[in-house]
Amino acid sequence: MTYTVAVSGASGYAGGEILRLLAGHPDIEIRTVTAHSNAGQPLIEHQPHLRSLAHLTLQETTPEILAGHDIVFLALPHGQSGQYTDALGDAPLVIDAGADHRLTSRDAWDAFYGGAFHEPWTYGVPELPVGGGKQREHLRGATRIAAPGCNASTVSLSLAPGVAAGVIDPSDIVTVLAVGPSGAGKSLKPHLLGSELLGTANPYAVGGTHRHIPEIRQALAASSLHDRGDDGIRISFTPVLVPMARGILATSTAPIAEGVTDTDIRDAWEGAYGDETFVQLLPEGHFPRTADVLGANTALMGLAVDRAANRVVVVTAVDNLVKGTAGAAIQSMNIALGLPEDRALTVNGVAP
Repeated sequence: MTYTVAVSGASGYAGGEILRLLAGHPDIEIRTVTAHSNAGQPLIEHQPHLRSLAHLTLQETTPEILAGHDIVFLALPHGQSGQYTDALGDAPLVIDAGADHRLTSRDAWDAFYGGAFHEPWTYGVPELPVGGGKQREHLRGATRIAAPGCNASTVSLSLAPGVAAGVIDPSDIVTVLAVGPSGAGKSLKPHLLGSELLGTANPYAVGGTHRHIPEIRQALAASSLHDRGDDGIRISFTPVLVPMARGILATSTAPIAEGVTDTDIRDAWEGAYGDETFVQLLPEGHFPRTADVLGANTALMGLAVDRAANRVVVVTAVDNLVKGTAGAAIQSMNIALGLPEDRALTVNGVAP
């Protein structure tokens, strides 16, 4: 069966990456691409690397144009998806790459985003440990999927095995992320200009203000076998912009739970990801580089036990536009439709 697809926000980074991956999907026909200010222009003018899609023209983003497809991807700025999802009730499958349907707590939405709160959808991180199982079980047959925030899924995948196994104390998580500016979108912002980024590293959203914090707390709380909500999840989260177009390198630490051995710790992560294709724990003593995941749907992870500080250290690398966004969305789509989970996705990066 061939599924027809519409992609909104197709002139942006996330929309372009969704299109790049879908262009190689044998079960997908990309029928419609939409934008806002760029509507009426050829897609190829804004995504010149998508040569196989040169025949497509960007249309206006309206519910009427998005309707009538088997699958709709929304790659819009946060706070803009809800106005369309409310009008797409008849669409068989809708996948939102924005934040509008990620959070279950209205209070958290009000505190970190503001504006209209929309119902939470099935979270699109298949490998995430959840209540003794994996999130992919909730994605089978799903019709509404919230793709994750790239930083949020990276940190959540990094620490969820430890929370699920009870080998770390999630009340004192510290994570620092080196991130590429493509995660901030394609619209012009002075602090994202090349002249402002090259040769420097710039922290932002310091002091507990980053919008991905409640998403991480929500995901880690779901990973716990104890139904205590996210009250026991405390996280210090500091992202740093670095001069690489793509990529996230997240270094996350948490205290070791009392009585836990080094073997217990490594067993928790190996048990969680040993059979996974796209989340891979590296051998002991090895740690990933962002270059190793460029263009791939992989999260590569290195694990260390720092007994002097009594903390577990997890270093995870992802391509923020693939595993962090578009790849997670398409992987979740495959599961929802009953297709092979890895269809149109690769574990192989691009080097050098």
